[in-house]
Amino acid sequence: MTRADARPRAILFDWDNTLVDNWESVRNGINAALTAFGREPWSYEESRKRLIVSLRDGFPILFGADWKRAMEIFYEAFNARHLETLKPLPGAAELLCALDGGGIYLGVVSNKTGPILRREAKHLGWNRHFGQIVGATDASVDKPAPDPVFMALAGSSIAAGPEVWLVGDAATDLECAHRAGCRPVLVRETPPGEGEFGVFAPALHVVNCHDLAHILGY
Repeated sequence: MTRADARPRAILFDWDNTLVDNWESVRNGINAALTAFGREPWSYEESRKRLIVSLRDGFPILFGADWKRAMEIFYEAFNARHLETLKPLPGAAELLCALDGGGIYLGVVSNKTGPILRREAKHLGWNRHFGQIVGATDASVDKPAPDPVFMALAGSSIAAGPEVWLVGDAATDLECAHRAGCRPVLVRETPPGEGEFGVFAPALHVVNCHDLAHILGY
């Protein structure tokens, strides 16, 4: 991977599966809700594939009229151990430390509920790196709508545009970046397939946080 031709003015990160791994607690939460309503539990891979939108967007589709009770059950199971199971992904801590103070504004735009997201960032000691940490329900609508991006940039004097990179692992991140006019950066081990994301294709693919640090010159 070659280094970036131009450094971004701001980088907005997705959270789960981009900077951290907390799928053990996420899967515990969704399976508690599913089994409570007589549904089959999901595998690890299925939970990662299907839980890409915020709960307030996804649970009404999944649980219908029972979605609010299902969300309560999810959070009861998730909150029990989510800080214990929270794991930084390889290179994430080093990347954030390298970027911090380097003249690039950093923020988070996640579909994890805002208070929980900020609790996890504080637990890791990473909240100091970010100007804004925006989660689900913080804005009037969640990713892939662009509103959380605009909220994450508030107070930075930086407008959404190509000099703002939105880094994430899922289709919702790429669509959000396109809708906000930002540069969409896909971070995952496998490169995107031809036509996989349609009109919301990534402008850049990186394998992991180490790879992103390299192209940024760290």
